[in-house]
Amino acid sequence: MKHRVAKPGEKASTPPEREASGVTVLVVDDQPVFRDLAQLVLRTTPGFESVGEASSGEEALEVVDERGPQLVIVDVRMPGMGGIETARRITAAHPDVVVVLISIQDLVDVPLAAHTCGAAALVRKQDFGAILLRELWEAYGAR
Repeated sequence: MKHRVAKPGEKASTPPEREASGVTVLVVDDQPVFRDLAQLVLRTTPGFESVGEASSGEEALEVVDERGPQLVIVDVRMPGMGGIETARRITAAHPDVVVVLISIQDLVDVPLAAHTCGAAALVRKQDFGAILLRELWEAYGAR
């Protein structure tokens, strides 16, 4: 893509790919269907940008270290390292990263440790969408 060079005295415009991209988000879930849905929400919600996805807690830790997302959405129940331990490790190593746990279960059925693992919030997958994403960032990330 070519960009026009500003003439003397004219303000240069920022190429689209260099404009501020918004809140960077990593989605962590062992279910491809939910990861695909979350990616669609991120693509269609202004101000948010996906930096990738992970299918396990172990993979999530690597991606957080490599790509430095601002917000991480993590499924509570996954094989191997579950979301609670993943949240605990991410927030311990990267206290500036906002971690949100997400679950298909009713929130009263989620283990109590979900409330003490460092995650900013616990939400239902059924409620996940653009509005909730913005509300979460306004409440916990836009500090």
